[in-house]
Amino acid sequence: MRENLKYRSWVEVDLGHFAANWAEIKRLVGPDVKIMQVVKADAYGHGAIEISNAALKNGASCLGVANADEGVQLRVSGIAAPILILSPATGSEIDQIIKYNLTPSLSDLGFAREFQKKARKADIRAPIHIEVDTGMGRGGTIQAEARQTIREIGSFSNLLIEGIFSHFSESEILSYYNNLQWNGFRDVLKQLEADGIRIPIRHISNSGAIVNYPDCRLDMVRPGIVSYGVYPSAEMRDRVSLAPVMSFKTRVVLIKEFPEGYGIGYGRTFITRRPTRIATIPVGYGDGYGWLLSNQGEALIRGKRVPIAGRISMDMCTLDISKIEGCEVDDEVVLMGEQEGERITADEIAAKIRSIHYEILCALGKRAPRVFLHEGQAERVEPSLRRIYMPDEEKSISRIDGIIRRCFQTRARNEELGDAIYYEMFETLFGKKDRQLELRTDFHYRIRVTEFPAEEGVSDPFRQDCFRVTTHVEYTKAIRNPVFMIGCALDNEQLAAFFEDRRCEYRWLLNPGEGLAPDRDFRVNRVRIDGEDVPLIRTENTKRGCEVWCGSEELRKKLNRQARIEIEIETKQRKSNRLFSAYLVYPTRGMEISFQYSGTGIRNVREVGFFAGKHPYPETSREEGESVTLRLGNDAWIFPTSGVTFVWDL
Repeated sequence: MRENLKYRSWVEVDLGHFAANWAEIKRLVGPDVKIMQVVKADAYGHGAIEISNAALKNGASCLGVANADEGVQLRVSGIAAPILILSPATGSEIDQIIKYNLTPSLSDLGFAREFQKKARKADIRAPIHIEVDTGMGRGGTIQAEARQTIREIGSFSNLLIEGIFSHFSESEILSYYNNLQWNGFRDVLKQLEADGIRIPIRHISNSGAIVNYPDCRLDMVRPGIVSYGVYPSAEMRDRVSLAPVMSFKTRVVLIKEFPEGYGIGYGRTFITRRPTRIATIPVGYGDGYGWLLSNQGEALIRGKRVPIAGRISMDMCTLDISKIEGCEVDDEVVLMGEQEGERITADEIAAKIRSIHYEILCALGKRAPRVFLHEGQAERVEPSLRRIYMPDEEKSISRIDGIIRRCFQTRARNEELGDAIYYEMFETLFGKKDRQLELRTDFHYRIRVTEFPAEEGVSDPFRQDCFRVTTHVEYTKAIRNPVFMIGCALDNEQLAAFFEDRRCEYRWLLNPGEGLAPDRDFRVNRVRIDGEDVPLIRTENTKRGCEVWCGSEELRKKLNRQARIEIEIETKQRKSNRLFSAYLVYPTRGMEISFQYSGTGIRNVREVGFFAGKHPYPETSREEGESVTLRLGNDAWIFPTSGVTFVWDL
């Protein structure tokens, strides 16, 4: 990792080891148990954004954080998966929870009532998990009161009890107290079932319980420390195979020779007893390398252990390298991790200062960038500024908005122009009201232009002058409403009205001036969610256009969860109108837009793209006389308003 010498110090996060630990967790729990990746405290110091993405790639069903700000950080980074706040949420966090579609843990009725009021005002049915205190004595509703509390919360129409959980206080060991907690939680579940209340996701197993208590896995488990390759207790080493994910490294920045009797560091707690060679490294307690390691910590240089000499300062400490031959400035120093077969572990460091490995991981290298490794190579570097950024608790949204606004002003080199871009973007993303941000992934838009059969033209002469246009749209997003609408507008005013209605899932604008009418020239052929047909309930004409309503009560099970949506629409287009446009009006990751025109006489198809994002020029492929397709990979974000217009000759 010599390329990392440009950093004073760095933390290496081995995503290969992380994936191996995940494979071990999946082996233990089996295919039928969901896994929540716990990423609170910046993923135990490993980097919450990258670890979250890696966990989701490995099959995580959701993520666990400590507070709303941690959830907002993940949402702002583009993560759309369910995020559960494991600690009791506060009233000041409710606005963030709703706006960023986070799932709170409820521990008391006061918070539940306040959350219900705001959820009703936002016109959403918000998922929640209820924590039951079975003996941890921390968060959660007391076990004896849980049944009545859950009954009352269940009556709140805008809250959906999605999960219920408890937490073991000593799962790293086998104990009678763990059994008491488990039995108490089971009693609560049995009482609820007797009341006809079946909560879909039940969970109690943290890292230790995944290994020690296989019967307690229920519907979901919550691995934290084991996913990062650290054993909850030494007794588990023979029962599960883990690989450490984090290493903390720095480099020698100065070497000096000192005579006998020279004091090193604050307080002269280390006095040289002989001529001594001392190396200075740019790491101190400000980097999480604790002051208590003064004169007792060790580091690795050239595969050998060297002792900390003297007190650890805020930004530096010193090593006695007298026994390391050839040590030079810029040599790699490992404070935690492996070097040439020798290893210093988080457990070892914790034992020296009478702490726990959790604290070591969370604190160590907190100022350092994270270097994410894949197969031993640096795949990505996440600077410390991005990693530690968190918005203020009560003013986080305004702070985020302010930062973005100033960025636009700086980028445009003009305050007025920057403000104009900012307001236009937020109007597009959120509408006029403060609402949840819509993110879509893997967007497919297939346009198929065909001639109408001759016999249909006899019955409807209007069709002789038109093409049939069948548009199949697919994307993945979070479901917000069990019943929703597809709108067809005749002008921009009607289209704007559809955008204001959050129940409108998809909007279509018939080309003005072509004599098209929704009742004759617009039809929704099919709507599917996760491969299953969604009933078309009714079609009605209103002052804002044609509304096609779809949905069912079965979709309530999918609320606020990612789902694959397919919509097929059939319309007409005048042959004299030789262009067709497709737009992306929400932030979208990954795209394929295809224009298919075989057998129509259309020729010389040209595409005029207008894509906002890091990759504004999609890959284009052509089949002459057949189709034109534009693609951007699933790692590319496209920002509103983007799209393409196809122009042709006839």
